[in-house]
Amino acid sequence: MKTTETPVPQPAESGATVAELDAHPAARRPSGGRKEGGVLNVFSHGVLVIWAIMVVMPLVWAVMTSFKDDSSIFGSPWSLPDRLHFDNWARAWTDANMSDYFLNTVLVVGGSLVGTLVLGSMAAYVLARFDFPGNRFIYYLFVGGMSFPIMLALVPLFYVVNNMGMLNTIHGLIVVYIAYSLPFTVFFLTAFFRTLPASVAEAAFVDGASHTRTFFQIMLPMAKPGLISVGIFNFLGQWNQYMLPTVLNTDPDKKVLTQGLVQLAVSQGYKGDWSGLFAGLVMAMLPVLAAYIVFQRQVVQGLTAGALK
Repeated sequence: MKTTETPVPQPAESGATVAELDAHPAARRPSGGRKEGGVLNVFSHGVLVIWAIMVVMPLVWAVMTSFKDDSSIFGSPWSLPDRLHFDNWARAWTDANMSDYFLNTVLVVGGSLVGTLVLGSMAAYVLARFDFPGNRFIYYLFVGGMSFPIMLALVPLFYVVNNMGMLNTIHGLIVVYIAYSLPFTVFFLTAFFRTLPASVAEAAFVDGASHTRTFFQIMLPMAKPGLISVGIFNFLGQWNQYMLPTVLNTDPDKKVLTQGLVQLAVSQGYKGDWSGLFAGLVMAMLPVLAAYIVFQRQVVQGLTAGALK
């Protein structure tokens, strides 16, 4: 018994067009790769959805709990609040001195962030654009600073800051935060400055611009995506810093937000103000979330700019 096969039209012999070949069932290529790609996409999207739930649920639960009273927190921790207890936020802001802690944190993080970006960008620009003896050595010193654990430096750092007369001061914390954040900032921005076109700076030098003017008016604006990216990372690390202010800042009037949250948690022993604690926790969390939501596109652009160029 003979089987009949449907002939596939050949362009050279039958003059069939490309559209006719695509429409013919026997001329279609196997779609195994497409199916495998679809399965991979489904798996990756599923993992991302699970990861998003694991990240978002604790945040939503913390915000929901900040509007409950203490009895509801322990009696029905997963239920919605019966009503919105805004007095928790007012009590945490005033009675627990969260307003003072918040202001101190803004001063410390704001000053250290500006200093880190200015000094880090200047050092990174020099290391990326100029060849001089010791260039690679200085660069690897900054890279090595990223791997140095801060816990090993706490005791000598305490004595250094104390001898400089900056212990228990806002400006002392600012200087320490800048030194703590510079290695990663220089490492990140050095790689970013290397991706910028050198012809722009050369054209500025031809027009008579100095190195300072070329850096601040031409190269620094071009590095804006990288500055925003590294600024967000430094902001997250400095805002949530607890170890350094605990060791270097014991003045009750100059404590930062992380210290205030710990003090609020242990202020009443086992009868802690849990509703006020969650309200203070959300207060500390909101600026970080707002900064990332506002600058998330710039962060992605800064991280992928080197790869795209």
